[in-house]
Amino acid sequence: MNYKPDELSYPFHLAFPVADLEKTIWFYGDVLECEIGRRSTRWVDFNFFGHQLSAHLRPDELSDTHKNPVDGHNVPVRHFGVILDMDRWNILKKRLEDLKISFIIEPYTRFKGKPGEQSTMFIKDPSGNALEFKAFRNWDMIFEK
Repeated sequence: MNYKPDELSYPFHLAFPVADLEKTIWFYGDVLECEIGRRSTRWVDFNFFGHQLSAHLRPDELSDTHKNPVDGHNVPVRHFGVILDMDRWNILKKRLEDLKISFIIEPYTRFKGKPGEQSTMFIKDPSGNALEFKAFRNWDMIFEK
């Protein structure tokens, strides 16, 4: 299955637990520059690169995630993120570095010269939720076997 960024695609919706709504609003709103949508005292929605994230105040549901080895790194099993084009990925990488956001996996290119070659980086939000941002050398490699 080939994926082209100009084909019709549907935004996903993801609801996830957080420990502190104000820190979450700072991180997704100010650091990642996501537009803030509806909100209440218990949850807030974000426009996450065209997708809807709903952060729900549920500190009791947070836990450290297990990790799996991938290309020499311990990748958090429970994570979410977005696939960007390489220019936007580099802009975000520089922004995170300039803001001194800690990486749990530093930006690098994995699977060099192989199907699925991609640049990737992992960070955590203030509640410990792992996020991955990646960019493929070629859009057709997203689902390459």
